[in-house]
Amino acid sequence: MEPGAGAFLEEQFREACAELQRPALSGAAWELLVQTQGISVYRLLDQQTGLYAYKVFGVLEDCLPDLLADVYMDLAYRKQWDQYVKELYEKECNGETVVYWQVKYPFPMSNRDYVYVRQRRELNFEGRKVHVILAQSTSKPQFPEKSGVIRVKQYKQSLAIQSDGERGSKVFMYYFDNPGGQIPSWVVNWAAKNGVPNFLKDMVKACQNYRRT
Repeated sequence: MEPGAGAFLEEQFREACAELQRPALSGAAWELLVQTQGISVYRLLDQQTGLYAYKVFGVLEDCLPDLLADVYMDLAYRKQWDQYVKELYEKECNGETVVYWQVKYPFPMSNRDYVYVRQRRELNFEGRKVHVILAQSTSKPQFPEKSGVIRVKQYKQSLAIQSDGERGSKVFMYYFDNPGGQIPSWVVNWAAKNGVPNFLKDMVKACQNYRRT
């Protein structure tokens, strides 16, 4: 089945909601990688690929859930605040909205690009309002691979957001991708330990500026 918005199941949305309430870290070798700025990042080695999947839990202060979800979904705005975006846009493909995203990698490595579908839903889970955004890679002839850029063909992300009971957001994120090529271990470690927390911190700043746009 070709991945698409219709490929997201009700169960996937509810699993993200459940994990936000009760982190599922037992029964597998999830290891705590870093705790910083109110964010905890865990990783799990994927035996098939030799790469890591990541789970992120935490609270982002001074950013309400509705606003955080809006900022996360706003691709045009992300190009203003995410310094690693080279290209980012949506395109209609046979009635389906597909996202193209090219990410800047440090020299001398090649940039990576993604072609993916995503879906946002608002759920009532155990009496709580939860925003869930799911994304996964797809393949479309309208997005041929580019010379000098490595296509990421395995990408999956889930994001669940709810109120922290004050003026912030409690968040859960799952992330896995296979960037291909040879990436130095220091880049992988930096991205996990610093890149994810910094991205979330930058997104909070973007939320604060978004209020004034």
